[in-house]
Amino acid sequence: MAQDVYSALANPVRRQILELLRGGPRAVNDLAGQFALGRPAISEHLQVLRRVHLVREEPRGQQRYYHLEALPLAEVDEWLHPFERYWRGRMRALRQLLDEEQR
Repeated sequence: MAQDVYSALANPVRRQILELLRGGPRAVNDLAGQFALGRPAISEHLQVLRRVHLVREEPRGQQRYYHLEALPLAEVDEWLHPFERYWRGRMRALRQLLDEEQR
């Protein structure tokens, strides 16, 4: 399942959809209006996100609203955290080296 989440996040359109949903639920037509893609393409992206549980769908009359589901993102964050510590350490070492050369 985690591999599927990473695959879903690899697409920039899907990442942008998730960013839009951070502001709250959005109708599929509203989401489609934010892209230079047709509604069918956005619906396919939403289906991928739904399949990996990054969004959930709520029917309201004729509309379908999508909500962000953050739990899978917490798992991604947990996996990425050691890399963040690694890069912060590397940047600290670089800063120290540059400070030493500047003196």
